[in-house]
Amino acid sequence: MIRHSVILKLKNTIGVEEKLAFFDAVDKLKDIPDVKRFEVMNQISSKNKFEYGISMEFDIQEQYDTYTNHPFHVAFVQNFWIPNVEDFLEIDYTPYNHL
Repeated sequence: MIRHSVILKLKNTIGVEEKLAFFDAVDKLKDIPDVKRFEVMNQISSKNKFEYGISMEFDIQEQYDTYTNHPFHVAFVQNFWIPNVEDFLEIDYTPYNHL
């Protein structure tokens, strides 16, 4: 299992309509094959500058790679992510295996 997550901060210059369009596009990422446990969250900790979190899971690396290269994901990055996101942190997890 792979848990793919990003936390992000949107640019202060985007308007309400752009923000709504961004999150509408984010929501459609869950329709890419093999995406499981898709969540969009508000980040509430005062210990960092980020505002939102997106999380999803994949069973195997090949599914994650397919998602990354899927035409909708590639278009999302170009048309919504790059123009609207000021900063982000991406974290990909696999279950911890005790030594």
